[in-house]
Amino acid sequence: MPNIKPISDLRNYTEVLKEAQDGAPVFLTKNGRGEYVILSMKEYDKMKAMLTLLSKLEEGEQSARKEGWMSAAEVEALLGI
Repeated sequence: MPNIKPISDLRNYTEVLKEAQDGAPVFLTKNGRGEYVILSMKEYDKMKAMLTLLSKLEEGEQSARKEGWMSAAEVEALLGI
């Protein structure tokens, strides 16, 4: 279940930060609407790495569509396996 708190709870920010654990971000609302998310640094780094990976995979797929796909044998030969 998501951890949702009003932004006014930041008056006692140490308690809010304690709740922002790995895999459990804290969502802050302002006037009843979602406004901010507090993540642990570990979760933030993990999310950044995932976005970078997805971006690289998209680049590879675009390249393959434009230049053609390689067979497994071609990849093995290229890598010297």
